[in-house]
Amino acid sequence: MELKKIIDKKNDAAKYMIDQITYICKTFEKRAPGSKGEQQACEYMADVLKKDCGCDRADVESFKENPGSFYGWIFFTITFVLAAVALFFFCPIASVILIVAGLAIVLAEFGFYKKLIDPLFEEKTGHNVTAIKKCKGETKRRIIFNGHPDAAWEWPVNYALGGVGFEGHAVICGIGAVYYIVISIMYIAKNGLSFGAINTEDSLFKAGLIGLIFVPFLIGLYFMVNYRRVVDGANDNLSGCYMGIALLKALKDEGIELENTELGVVLTGSEEAGLRGAKAWCEKHKGEFDDVPTFIISYDTIHDPKFLMTNYRDLNGTVAADKDVSDLFMEAAKAANVPCKKGWVPPLGGATDSAAFAQAGFRATGITGLNHKLEDYYHTRRDTYDNMNEEGLANCFAATVKALEMFDEGAKQ
Repeated sequence: MELKKIIDKKNDAAKYMIDQITYICKTFEKRAPGSKGEQQACEYMADVLKKDCGCDRADVESFKENPGSFYGWIFFTITFVLAAVALFFFCPIASVILIVAGLAIVLAEFGFYKKLIDPLFEEKTGHNVTAIKKCKGETKRRIIFNGHPDAAWEWPVNYALGGVGFEGHAVICGIGAVYYIVISIMYIAKNGLSFGAINTEDSLFKAGLIGLIFVPFLIGLYFMVNYRRVVDGANDNLSGCYMGIALLKALKDEGIELENTELGVVLTGSEEAGLRGAKAWCEKHKGEFDDVPTFIISYDTIHDPKFLMTNYRDLNGTVAADKDVSDLFMEAAKAANVPCKKGWVPPLGGATDSAAFAQAGFRATGITGLNHKLEDYYHTRRDTYDNMNEEGLANCFAATVKALEMFDEGAKQ
């Protein structure tokens, strides 16, 4: 079905998104993962999907999680590394063991989003939304639009110094950890597994003293996240939530019902705690949508039109998105005359919920609208409703509508 008249109203859709996002930011509590504010936003958007978008169902679903674990690696890893720095001068093998253990924790939790230390943190209740709009006839295909309703705890270094400072700080700490592993192994290779204080005349003792320059940076990483401040999360990621909502509302406003394509909007909470909501959704709905070809398009931080991107790899570059879903969005953007780049979520770039869907076997891709060299509004108090980009939202909306049109015609299924 041709949807040009909806594409032509892309600016109206963008204004609607901004108005709705403004209302949520001003009305409800802060939306930290597993918080009351996250639940309030989910309940509100579920109601919008039911009343204003014509969804046959809009279920708010709860799940258990331990959101503090995602950044909890900091306390373990940094403590282990600082202890290793001190122990280097007395027992280099202990230094190696502690640093390896610390790096294993950060790689599991922050690198691969595994639930390694979750049981050590407070359990909370997160919330998802599953909304479905049935088609008029037999369901032959399904497309789901996804965003996450929670907002991030602030990253103080990114607020003060921007992405270069934030990522540079993390890299320096990583170099410091590897530095002490290397000199510890060199000392062991030279002197064997000896115990007791190392010889102060040894050149490696002096190397250990030089390495103390890393200590202030390591201590600073304890303050990588400010749990006392939750950002508004207007761009990251109410923008992603409202991409699908605005599309379904536009279809209803125009009186358009698709014949054989079922539509869905899935809002997965606690993405900022390591994709916990998306992972829980995949477990709950395993096999439910296997009846017909189902595509999931996941949106995250739709802001700058210069950086609209289809991410063919996700989760720090470790997870492949579905090529057909990714190609569909790229081709739709081109057909709608919307600039869109082919890219990936790189190492230290984190992840979108698309990664959790892909890992669970769903056909999904992730769409972002931000510079992966982090801007100073990312995860900071600058991510506000009055710092949104209407053009960026409108362009992504146009590409999304075109993707639906092409998908409805049976492209790439």
